[in-house]
Amino acid sequence: MPSAVKSVAVVGSGISGVVAAAHLHKEGIEVRVFERSSSAGGIWLYDERKSLEPAYASVPTSRTGSEYTKDARQEFQTEKLLHAPPGPCYVGLKNNVGTRLLETTLNPFPTGTEDFVSHAVLKDYIQETAVKTGIHSIIQYDTEVKNISKRAGKWIVETTTLGSDGTGKPLRKVSISDFDAVVIASGHYHAAKVPNTPGLADWKRRWPDKIQHSKGYRTPKEYQGKNVLLIGGSVSATDIARELGPVANNIYQSHRNGTFDLPPILLPENAIRVDEVVSYDTPTTESDQSLTGTGPIPATVTLKSGEKLCDIHQVILCTGYNITVPFLPQYHSDETSVDAATDGVLVTDGSQFHNLHKDIFYIKDPSLTFVGVPFFTATFTLFEFQAMVVAKVLSGQAKLPTEMEMRAEYGERVKVKGYAKHLLRSIPDP
Repeated sequence: MPSAVKSVAVVGSGISGVVAAAHLHKEGIEVRVFERSSSAGGIWLYDERKSLEPAYASVPTSRTGSEYTKDARQEFQTEKLLHAPPGPCYVGLKNNVGTRLLETTLNPFPTGTEDFVSHAVLKDYIQETAVKTGIHSIIQYDTEVKNISKRAGKWIVETTTLGSDGTGKPLRKVSISDFDAVVIASGHYHAAKVPNTPGLADWKRRWPDKIQHSKGYRTPKEYQGKNVLLIGGSVSATDIARELGPVANNIYQSHRNGTFDLPPILLPENAIRVDEVVSYDTPTTESDQSLTGTGPIPATVTLKSGEKLCDIHQVILCTGYNITVPFLPQYHSDETSVDAATDGVLVTDGSQFHNLHKDIFYIKDPSLTFVGVPFFTATFTLFEFQAMVVAKVLSGQAKLPTEMEMRAEYGERVKVKGYAKHLLRSIPDP
């Protein structure tokens, strides 16, 4: 990597992309931000539209987030969904880290801002930060990054911008630009993860409106008086359970005793935690198979304990997301196990990024950088600190260790923390 770069592409305009672009801009570097939505804000953008459901089949990690259960590309609205799928923000979403830990040096929160606020407040904060720092004017909205590759020392960024021809028909503009460095700030919450539990794909095929991933959850209104099965014991499952509590009949939260499961005391009174689902059972009669309407699903669910659940109206998969960078396919290795990743691989099974120094710099080529990778204790301030480091390194004011030194440090970190999300925890190493 050169001692200082002149141009940088930033992918994404959530908080990570905005602070990265702002600090790079402050260092005099030419920056361009690519955002496939129509506004900045990332996961805090509330969109009442539901995303297209992910494929309920085994899909390579490099393609998750782009494979769906239905595809009607002739309709402009569906074109918009495919181009920029709505994120996971639901009507009652609030921050679970106080705003005092979300305030950046670039923009103070308004006086009197409460510790825990709605998604709209955080969306406004990110957008105001983009305006105040001059970043808003350099964001290319409605622009999806399709491919990034490196040739002759330059990063080649291929994009598609979605517009209209004036008659309501979609119009796509393809562009290719080159940069000295790239910052990936596209977040974690795009590629919904669907478990391969026996019978689940068949249930989705038979009762498509009764099975959904939590990415498509928006409001509790449609669950009035229903029995709901939530798959997962972590934050999204617990948040949704609490939202459904006042309106749903019974709520079942299926869990696997995962490391990051929240305590059941946080669930509402009409919710009960049950064992892991081991199968979605096949209906026993032909009439059951064809039944539709607002009634319960005409089949049972079998739990690990052997118990069966019946009269379930809705299943919501709160099963998280795959890490994927589909615009960097050459850094994916779908068939490689997480513990067999070679030095050049970034993504294997979707559970983590590999080969990053300090969760930021791609060790083999630090002109490829990441802001916003950590999962836990992940605050706006942490992402801004990462952005400051990136700006200082790319502007030539700070120097990274040698590749050998970064590789040795990364190896020790893997030994201590292990693989998957544990590696991306932002707490200090022991």
